[in-house]
Amino acid sequence: GNGGANGDCDIDGIDGGTSGFVRQTFNANELPTDEAICGWGDDGIAGFCYNSYNATNPMLTGLYARITTGIAYCNQYLAEAGDQDATKLAEIRFLRAYEYFSLMDGWGNIPFTLQPLTKPERYTRAQVYEWLEKELLEIEPNLSEAKAKKSTDAGYGRVDKAACWLLLSRLYLNAEVYTGTPQWEKAKSYAKKVMDSSYKLNTTSVNGWSAYQMLFMGDNGETDAAYEGIFPLLQDGLKTTSWGTTLFLLASTYDQDMHANPNNPKATNGTDQAWGGNRARPDLVKKFFPNGNVPNLESYATAEAAGDDRALFNGVNRTLDNDDVSTFKSGFGVAKFTNFKTDGSAGHDATFPDADFFLMRAAEAYLNFAEADARLHGDQTTEEGTAAINAIRKRAHASTREDRGYSLSDICDEWSREFYFEGRRRMDLIRFNRYGGNVNYNWQWKGGTKEGRNFSENLNIFAIPTNELTSNKNLTQNPGY
Repeated sequence: GNGGANGDCDIDGIDGGTSGFVRQTFNANELPTDEAICGWGDDGIAGFCYNSYNATNPMLTGLYARITTGIAYCNQYLAEAGDQDATKLAEIRFLRAYEYFSLMDGWGNIPFTLQPLTKPERYTRAQVYEWLEKELLEIEPNLSEAKAKKSTDAGYGRVDKAACWLLLSRLYLNAEVYTGTPQWEKAKSYAKKVMDSSYKLNTTSVNGWSAYQMLFMGDNGETDAAYEGIFPLLQDGLKTTSWGTTLFLLASTYDQDMHANPNNPKATNGTDQAWGGNRARPDLVKKFFPNGNVPNLESYATAEAAGDDRALFNGVNRTLDNDDVSTFKSGFGVAKFTNFKTDGSAGHDATFPDADFFLMRAAEAYLNFAEADARLHGDQTTEEGTAAINAIRKRAHASTREDRGYSLSDICDEWSREFYFEGRRRMDLIRFNRYGGNVNYNWQWKGGTKEGRNFSENLNIFAIPTNELTSNKNLTQNPGY
């Protein structure tokens, strides 16, 4: 939005501080899953946490409006200035495709138009899939060459061919969900194009910060971590004073008792904001401690105990279980995102962070490749698929496999270990048939009971907001709502 107050937001009916794409993407795709839970009383949050959202959930309505507004901006640009620069044209078309992908993934059958000020038609999920594939293949030649960049390089923050390849790989990986027809070979092929590019996993650690931590720090655009960020959303404490992007991921996951930096026990996350809301469900933490005995330690000590740099959980004076959802100490804190800089320097602002958010990063290509490989070979990775997962795990100093492959169940857990709290878990659980329906994969508070229970499969797709149905008679509500 344009500011922090409701009246200064470009979307009616939602506070400007909560209307951002990253913030609402987190709410919609992390809170309903086995990874995150929130104790805030904001209208709509409980519906996510207990899988009881509907057509009037204000947070879902806000995300829907944020995405469709973004599409409208793209359509307006293309109508007025689309003939000015071929590369910019392709970039805006990519942004529009990313928005349409997000809308289709969440809501299935959606409003679709490529023209400004035109009432959208209803497109089925399969129709949107077909358009997305055609659109991405068409714009690829006009995008800049795939080249990893730092913030000091021209074009940092702008998408190039690698982003197009990765979105195609993501589209193909979920093709069976979206259309009923799997496309594992294509998913694997486009993932390999990213893996073979100059974008790469960050394996460099600096001043005691692990290579994994560096992906989520205040100088991630300036260090080698930037070479993993295929689509970074740029943040600057003075220029992008948003409450909804990286600051949300930082502040909502910390309280003043958490310390991400062992060298500065008085510091929390590198900002003066610690809101104490989102924390881990026990099911996420246990993925790093499959044999039990989860320790109650500072986040950096938990990672050491887990033998995995990604286990950035704070358990000091906390319970592992979310016994009281309204209490932030009821559940482990997540210290994944910080505004600390590896060289020890301060951010540009005490409140708003400099940490960019990597909306797409190279690690996804490795897991896309491995999962597609396993699905093509009897639900078990071959040597090349195993190597892709080993690269991810080796970066985190976790154990690797040389003599046997990874199963699909292993890969589903690896998606969580690598990408928790980055706004994608719901999509992965649905693809692995572990979300809605009689799947018998439960987590704490799934379906509104502490022990977890199955919920209706229709919740795999969100409800079209009531106000949207009222204003556009071309649309129909999704089944079950």
